[in-house]
Amino acid sequence: MSEPTIRMHRSARAILAGAFAAFCLIQFAPALADDDDSGSARELLRTIKKARLIDLSHTWDKFSPIASVNPPYSFALVSTHANTRGFFGDGGQLSFAAEVMHFSGQHGAPSIDAIGHIGRDGSLFGKVDAAAATSNPDGIGTGKDHVGANLAIDQFPTDLLVNRGILLDVARFVQGDSRPLDAHKEITATLLEQTAKHQRVTLKKGDTVFIRTGYGPLFKSNPSVYADPGASPGPSVGGAKFLIEHGARVVGNDTLTFEMRPPVVTSPKFQVFPVHMLLIADSGIYIIENLNLEELAEAKAYEFVVVVPPLKVLGGTGSALRAFALVPRDD
Repeated sequence: MSEPTIRMHRSARAILAGAFAAFCLIQFAPALADDDDSGSARELLRTIKKARLIDLSHTWDKFSPIASVNPPYSFALVSTHANTRGFFGDGGQLSFAAEVMHFSGQHGAPSIDAIGHIGRDGSLFGKVDAAAATSNPDGIGTGKDHVGANLAIDQFPTDLLVNRGILLDVARFVQGDSRPLDAHKEITATLLEQTAKHQRVTLKKGDTVFIRTGYGPLFKSNPSVYADPGASPGPSVGGAKFLIEHGARVVGNDTLTFEMRPPVVTSPKFQVFPVHMLLIADSGIYIIENLNLEELAEAKAYEFVVVVPPLKVLGGTGSALRAFALVPRDD
């Protein structure tokens, strides 16, 4: 390993360790009225300011690609500065703007699936009755006895809001450059293992693991290819088992549906969205889709602090995100 690479890994570990240590101090230090300039707060800020922030999100608009199983997105300004000026009879001093949006929690740029989003054979994760969990249209777990309430997006674990992140840049490992994977490329367990070894990163229990297919730029440049239901790269069932066996708690990538499309297997039996069922319904692992991983990959930041903040929507089946990573700054 080269000396710059060693320094980068040391710096990444320092930011990870420092950020988590300072975060813990902030969480559990006693709150004192006259302690506005506390050492723990200074240390947290000092550590964070040493890091480079990388946005993992695309800009979402009405032309963004959406999976066909999700409802359409719409946005409209219902209050504009033209039609609200003088609304309060103040001689036209104040004006304001406001919008109405319609969208599904399961899509965005990026978005995260709640554990209650996917069921298998009538059950959600933990053998929760899927029908009972969604018996009330107000949301997962809002019906009688609040069955499945713990599986809605408002119950996203707080320890995963800030976590150790790992990037497996499969596209660069396979292609040798930044080009996307072939649309029919299956990301297997072997391929994930080889990529991790090549990058000299070790997956650990509890990680948030992102997989780069190189499809991210197509979100804007060629949305029809990005959203093609007939073909896009992604993890196979074997690839999903690799993530489960290595203890990942959140996984994500830069495609519309995470798993390869079409999301169908016929052996040992016919299944639709087999990876989603395996990860979410069987294993309780969150899935993030539509990530923008290009800047992270360009920086070769394979280990980082990741911030994943879902909206706290009662009973929600998922949430749009403004996810980001903290990595060492360039020397």
